[in-house]
Amino acid sequence: MIKNRNDVRGEEGVYDIAIIGGATAGLTAGVYAGRKKLKAVILSKTVGGQSLLTDNIENFPGFESISGKELTEKMRAQTEKYGVEIREGIEVESLEKMTDAGKTVFLINIKNETKVKAKSIIIATGKSPRRLNIPGEKEYENKGVVFCSICDAPLFGGKDVAVVGSGNSGLESAADLLAYANKIYVLARGDKIRGDELIQEKLRKSGKVDFIMEAELKEIKGGKFVEKIIYADKKNGNMKELPVGGVFVNIGLIPSASFLRGKEGRSDFVEMNEQGEIVINPRTTESSVKGVFAAGDVSDVKYKQIVIAAAEGAKAALSAYECLMRE
Repeated sequence: MIKNRNDVRGEEGVYDIAIIGGATAGLTAGVYAGRKKLKAVILSKTVGGQSLLTDNIENFPGFESISGKELTEKMRAQTEKYGVEIREGIEVESLEKMTDAGKTVFLINIKNETKVKAKSIIIATGKSPRRLNIPGEKEYENKGVVFCSICDAPLFGGKDVAVVGSGNSGLESAADLLAYANKIYVLARGDKIRGDELIQEKLRKSGKVDFIMEAELKEIKGGKFVEKIIYADKKNGNMKELPVGGVFVNIGLIPSASFLRGKEGRSDFVEMNEQGEIVINPRTTESSVKGVFAAGDVSDVKYKQIVIAAAEGAKAALSAYECLMRE
């Protein structure tokens, strides 16, 4: 147990704030924590998150256009300038709460490492691509099945490819592929394309894109690499085969918060909604657990935008600081 103390700020082995997640919200939280002279650490598998999948960001104030990679590098440098420790390659497995003499300390259980102790936590783990969970998807991942067009579109030069999903992420993948692929098939589950009209128009004018409506992908097949897909035509129930050399999966994102869920898939640590997002107080970003905050796409904040993630990260750090000062 943690020994009694009057002031544990900066105590060796105990962080004031542990930030789980190193994308926009987490890095911004780090900047604000560092400016408040708090002992803070960022724990993340990678630094950058979804921003690294975006080649051109045009909606972040101060930059008419900037790549996700460049913006991440600038934010990381600014965070480290304020003395915030950044630890990459970290996989958080679970969180625990300890109380001693009225003081709370959180234990962050890390895979293959010792626990990290902190007096407050900011969860900023964002979201990850939703999977199809069909035969062949896992077997052919990185062998023709991909989730990032910006990362992998150049690998499909001269090939016929399928894009699964007709929302903006799917249409943007198809747009990224225009410069490389020979033919692009966009599979939509419904009878309408859900993405922006402007992107639709660009794709239709290219002459490279076919939209297949009311199509449900059932299986991905191949040899060493993807060779074809099997989908159901929902209009008549017939199964159809389409030869392709690649499958880009763009069917949405899910909160990256599996470490908060128990065996039955429910969280016994913080309150989460039906979508798996952490429920927060919108004024402070505090979760249902005092001293635990959530920022960015992993929270139930309504709009999922990079500038909002930055603002929520700042709000979370300032709220955590106030909580620490009260304690």
